[in-house]
Amino acid sequence: MKEFLKQNKRAIFGGIITFVIIAISVFLLGNISGYEARILLGSSLMGINMLCNTIILASATILALLLTLLGISSGTKSKLKDSHYLGVMSIAKIDTFLFIITLILFQLFNIPITEADNVPTIWFKVIYWATLIMSSMLSGLMVVVILMLYNTVSNIILIVGLKQDHPLLYHEKEKAKKDRKDLEKDNKS
Repeated sequence: MKEFLKQNKRAIFGGIITFVIIAISVFLLGNISGYEARILLGSSLMGINMLCNTIILASATILALLLTLLGISSGTKSKLKDSHYLGVMSIAKIDTFLFIITLILFQLFNIPITEADNVPTIWFKVIYWATLIMSSMLSGLMVVVILMLYNTVSNIILIVGLKQDHPLLYHEKEKAKKDRKDLEKDNKS
């Protein structure tokens, strides 16, 4: 986990900054009553549903494009370290989580709560704030996925396209050191 946070520090900071900016914007609305929340919720649900649709489509597309990225990675003449593939797997895990959560929230946001007459007005205030916070979190998480993908694609461009030496490249010297360590372990056993 520590290694993941270290490798994806910029992406995580980008997601946190996105979340904070949106959350502060929402917080600046101030305190609202249950009736105001009901009206605002009714008008904001269309935009939140569009956000969910966009994130669902983007997440599914990213998962499909990761397969292409893996094809390029494995087709290169240079051998890539396991950390590259672990990074791609991390993107896939976060993206899948984002896809599933967004799909669930999309279904929840489609419940016609603003049309119900038997819901106490105080609930609308809670539901309104919850939807705004959840949409802020979804946006932040989407930024994390996009920035992680950008870092991975940049690395592949440097390695495959520009043929630059890169820390993700597996060198024969490293293989020899690893083999020597494995041999020493076997001799000690």
